[in-house]
Amino acid sequence: MSYTYRLATEEDAAGIVRIVNAAYRVEDFFKIGDRTDEREVRATIRDHSFILAMDKSGALAGCVEVHADGERGYFGMLSVEPNRQKTGLGAGLIGEAERFAIEHGCLVMDLTYVNVREELPAFYERFGYRTTGTSPWERDEPTRFPVHFVNMSKELAPRAAAEMRSG
Repeated sequence: MSYTYRLATEEDAAGIVRIVNAAYRVEDFFKIGDRTDEREVRATIRDHSFILAMDKSGALAGCVEVHADGERGYFGMLSVEPNRQKTGLGAGLIGEAERFAIEHGCLVMDLTYVNVREELPAFYERFGYRTTGTSPWERDEPTRFPVHFVNMSKELAPRAAAEMRSG
């Protein structure tokens, strides 16, 4: 299936919350409660961005949070509607997040994942991301046991990003 991508507006917040919380149910084994809420999503849309994947009918199929801060980009909350997972949509959203970062002059893309999500390192390594360190869990959300974040980064197309920064 093909998708179109666009930046989110605050009117998309409820749909983003639905998709993210459904996709993040896999974290229920360590985390208590939902991954996000409308307040957090609206703040992210105002301060940064979400890229949305829309199917042919215009239905929201997935999303990813993106930031561009100087030479570094960040993506998070990569979420695909559960019945569309393992279809390549996650890869498409990662590609769109990287394109967004390059267009905003970023040279590096960063991400974090929770250390107990053991399937994620191999997934992100397929896209060229490498582990760069760890950081503490500083979210207000309670966990069933101690967890921390693993940081990963990838160098983006430096020439394209540099041209975007100077252009």
